[in-house]
Parts: sequence; C-alpha cells; structure tokens
Amino acid sequence: MTQTKFHMAHLTASEMRDAVARSPVVLLPLGSFEDQGPHMPMGDYLLADVVAGQIARKAAAAGHEVYVAPVLPFGGADYFGYMPGGIALSQTTLQAVLRDMLESLLRHGITRLIILNGHGGNCTMIHDVTRTIWLRDGIMIPSFYLWRVAAGFLPGVVGAEQAAQSGGHGANPLTSIGMHLLPDLVREDLLPTVHEEKTAWGLNVSDFGTLDLDGAQISVPLEGDATASRGIGRGDPRLCSAKTGAALTEKLVETGLKLVEHVLKHGER
Repeated sequence: MTQTKFHMAHLTASEMRDAVARSPVVLLPLGSFEDQGPHMPMGDYLLADVVAGQIARKAAAAGHEVYVAPVLPFGGADYFGYMPGGIALSQTTLQAVLRDMLESLLRHGITRLIILNGHGGNCTMIHDVTRTIWLRDGIMIPSFYLWRVAAGFLPGVVGAEQAAQSGGHGANPLTSIGMHLLPDLVREDLLPTVHEEKTAWGLNVSDFGTLDLDGAQISVPLEGDATASRGIGRGDPRLCSAKTGAALTEKLVETGLKLVEHVLKHGER
C-alpha cells in the first residue's frame, strides 16, 4: 500500500481499524510548554511532532507503515514554574497520563511503540512507565530523547569548540532545529546580544539546577529564573543556525528510521 496519512488523528475510524490489523509502528511524541528563551516559541512539542512526522514519512518511503500519535504537549514539572503562561504536569500526573495512553494502544494489540521525547523532565517518568510494562508484559517500548541525541551529534556538525559554546537550553540543538523546521515562529530579532554568566546562592551557575563548588557540581532546588538567563542556560544561541538545524534534523530522522527498523526486526519482546 502507498501510505498517504501519517498522523493517527487524520485517519477515519475505518482506516484506523485496517491499519491496526497490519501491526504498524506508532510513534508517541512528547514535549513541553515552557520558557525556551526570548526568541523561541514556548511549545517545543511542536518540534517533536514535526520530527515524528518526518520519521514516519521516511519510514514509509523505506516500505514501513508508521503513524504518529497525537502529541502530548505538556511536560513534567521541573525548572520552569516561574514562566507566566507555562503549563506543566506534576510527575505523578504525567506518569498516569502516559500510562493511560500506552494502555489504550496496548489493549488493541498495538505493541510496536516508540516514544519520541522532547523534554528532559520526562525522562525518569518514561523509564518508570515503560519498565513497568516490560516487567509485566514483556513488551519493549524504547524511548528516544530527541534533543539529547541531537546534542550528541552537534560536535560532528559544527565542531567540538562551537558545540561546547552553543550547547544548552535555549540554544543548541533546539534553537537551530527550530530555525530549520519552524522559521516563522523563531524571533531572531530577540536573540540576546550578550551571553550572561550567573551566580546563585553565592556560587557560579553550571546549568539548570546545578552550581559549581570548586569544580564539583552541586544540585540545588532552584527554578530556572535563578539559574538561567531569560530561559537560556550555558549555551550561546547566537551561534545557532538553520543550516545546523537541517543537519541535526536529518540525523534525527535517520536515527528514527533505524529505530523503527530495529523494532520491526526484533519485535517488542
């Protein structure tokens, strides 16, 4: 068959029943709605959804049937409660939501599942939910943390020095990917002109929630307005570009296809 629809929300009920009978792979994109810096749209879940769609299309071109479940836009609460208009879920609520989403699919034999995660605050919760399903049912549901994987590709794209200078929340890789995939939503005119170094609790800030004590990284229960500069962590977003974003997106999509093929080859058990 030639696949023309890739998001489950676009399928009719009849089309969905037929698709499920063929045991497709289903991608579940997750994201967040928080401060991503003064220049970036707050909804990074939009990027997770676009990347998921591109993986599904590339997989279809390779002969695999893959669909994208409706994106979960709200991430687990961590550092961003200070942001006006931001929406986050408690970890216990988010865990219950993801569990219910997965159980709804598993109930009907949809077991070829891949989670495409776009928020660091989701990682532990995802592990807890998928581990419970694995121990109970022997069903393997891998999770692919998009921006961490992209950060791993960054030195190979821009070089180690620029990767170190530009990598971090509010900068690379998310800003470059946003410039590539959603250029109309990125306000390059609002990019900060100066990268600010910050201190908190009498120590230099290392990253969100961590301070430097003579080279030792100390975790502290501070929100991002205390440890970041307008939503920007240690990276400089002025070094980001749509060209970098295109290269990172291509690598993410290639990795997504490899994971789809691995799930199809090895099964869920």
